[in-house]
Amino acid sequence: MDFNYIETLVTKCKNNDELSKEKLANEFKPLILNISKRTFIDGYDIHDIQNECYQHLFKCVSMYNLDKHRFVAYATNAIKNNINDLIKKIKNRSSTEGYAALSLCDNFEKDLPSQEVSLEDLLCDRCDYDELRLALNNLTKDEMELIDFVFFKNNTVQNYAYLKNMCYSTAILRKKLTLKKISNYISICC
Repeated sequence: MDFNYIETLVTKCKNNDELSKEKLANEFKPLILNISKRTFIDGYDIHDIQNECYQHLFKCVSMYNLDKHRFVAYATNAIKNNINDLIKKIKNRSSTEGYAALSLCDNFEKDLPSQEVSLEDLLCDRCDYDELRLALNNLTKDEMELIDFVFFKNNTVQNYAYLKNMCYSTAILRKKLTLKKISNYISICC
């Protein structure tokens, strides 16, 4: 590879010269063919890998700083790193994606999770809400204000301590005691 020739091609490519883009692709073709022959990625054939390489080559052209004069090394490393990242991404893909997640049985509908809420779950949730409401009704005004500020209004205990002009550790202790009071009330009711 003639490095100076590649640099001039890259300069022309940055100026949207289509012929230079083709010549640049031909210059990198042996490298890309070599990488794609040596690479196996599940779900990709050799042409898909080549397309990924060419796509990244032209991404390198658009991002390249012409003052560096090291495009061949820059593009080669970038293409190799892109392929390695693609391999890692495919390797780490969850078994719930793609063909591994397919069920080849006649009754695959039984494997699908139900979107319906059962009556038992609905009643249990309703009881939990009722018990929590009763526990909250048994709190003092200050305790209820703390719970409301932290849990329902999504503020921090630190903000509560600042607002009430109290020590942070005191606010944390008050929160712990209030939550314990709620927990004890709910466990008594059950």
